[in-house]
Amino acid sequence: VRRPAGMAMADVGKPGSFLTFNIDDGFAEALVRGMRSGFLGDDDYHHLQRCESIEDVKLNLQETDYANFLQNDPSPILPSVVERRCREKWVQEFEYLRAGAVQPLASFLDFIAADYMIDNILLLLKGTLVNPDVDPRRLMERCHPLGRFDDATMKSICAFENSARGYAELYSTVLVDTPVGRYFEAYLQEQMAKRVVEGAGDVRSVLEEVPISTLENTLKKLYLEDFYAFCVSLGGRTAEVMGEVLSARADAVTISVTLNSFHTFYNAPSQRGSSRRALYPAFGRLYPDGVDALSKVDDEDGVGRVLDKYPEYRRMWEEAPVEADDGLGVGGGVGGGGGGYGPTAAQLLTERR
Repeated sequence: VRRPAGMAMADVGKPGSFLTFNIDDGFAEALVRGMRSGFLGDDDYHHLQRCESIEDVKLNLQETDYANFLQNDPSPILPSVVERRCREKWVQEFEYLRAGAVQPLASFLDFIAADYMIDNILLLLKGTLVNPDVDPRRLMERCHPLGRFDDATMKSICAFENSARGYAELYSTVLVDTPVGRYFEAYLQEQMAKRVVEGAGDVRSVLEEVPISTLENTLKKLYLEDFYAFCVSLGGRTAEVMGEVLSARADAVTISVTLNSFHTFYNAPSQRGSSRRALYPAFGRLYPDGVDALSKVDDEDGVGRVLDKYPEYRRMWEEAPVEADDGLGVGGGVGGGGGGYGPTAAQLLTERR
């Protein structure tokens, strides 16, 4: 075999190098390629649009990877059952992929699951604080399957005693027994620095005196910053693609928190640059100039003036009516939704993400 002029023998590669090619991620890559081939195509969605019943849906899915996912459910099948089975199918495939993954892919997949773990913990905390007598099983049924822990840990979160000692035990349980405990620990340390919490026995003051939406937004902020730093540390295409995805989500959080703060104490002049600013992720297209500017605005017009400097967000702002929530909740990174004659700014941010 003649090699090109100027290429040394060492450049050709050692014999047998293909024996170790993709040795770590080959199985995971094959799984992902197979799962991708099972995505529904344009023709499948076209047929589904013409369905008039759930039975028609089942019939049109017979030639796809979803052929058997409703086979154990008796008729009539409710739309909620279809949604739950689709979610279960996705979670099973995700967990199978995670089981065969090695580092750093394993940690990357763990970061994805951590988002749902935070949501589940917050759901359990909110439900228990609102109704101490609630049946833990009802709350656990509402948890996303990808973010579930073992049943003992989830029940302990729901069953903590409404006392300083009980809250201290809850603090220890959340920190020790969940993979996302470091975010709760970082949040409580931040509150301790502000002299809000003096120790584990005073965790009750955080959960009762600090709005639950503040806890939620702070945990999401810490999670996003951690995930972003991890992806950047990997470099290459992961840093490029995930950096863009996570930056879009960080911007969505920043804009949504700003919009949803206008009718709360976070919009007070003394709170905009401190408490509200602390809820903004420290990265994204808006960071740092746009974030600093948004921390000073006090109405929707001010948000529009800031976003006018960012073409992709200016277009979405012009197309969508402003609709804020009754708090600072941002859910999976974006708040708002519903109502009006078109998508809200938060919904368009979700679409871009």
